[in-house]
Amino acid sequence: MPGIRETDLPGIGRKFVIETRSGDKMVVVVHDDGRRAIYHFDQEDPDEPVSMVTLEDAEARQVASIVGGLAYQPKSLADVDLDVNDLMIKWYKLSPNSPGVGKRIGEMQVRQTTGAMIIAILGEDRSSKRINPGPEEVLSAGQTLVVVGERHQVKALERLIVGEGQ
Repeated sequence: MPGIRETDLPGIGRKFVIETRSGDKMVVVVHDDGRRAIYHFDQEDPDEPVSMVTLEDAEARQVASIVGGLAYQPKSLADVDLDVNDLMIKWYKLSPNSPGVGKRIGEMQVRQTTGAMIIAILGEDRSSKRINPGPEEVLSAGQTLVVVGERHQVKALERLIVGEGQ
């Protein structure tokens, strides 16, 4: 069954084994010092990596934003949400009636109240973006929020900022 398995590596970090629906296998090791080692395995020999890349923390975050659709999002996937186990990444477009419009992220205590995080804000035309916005960021109608958290946390953020039924 495709999915992600996690294992602690004492003194090293954490290992993630990712098996895709197409049968590919990747292993990502997140080292305690911030480095990431990514291994890709041959489908014919799942115990022998065919390639490996090591990324520093800043590089890994940049790749994550690309893979996660923050740097470029195909138009056909503009509103596709990601749900892995209980972790969700969801996109919300703010309407003029959204309760969070005109308020600062910190003022609403988003993280403290819901447990979810706003990891990016895209402008109305999606050409401008703010990655990892701070508590001083004021939300505006037409913006799209990229939110991450567990399912119940994301739903709490939706009620707080977006409004129910929007």
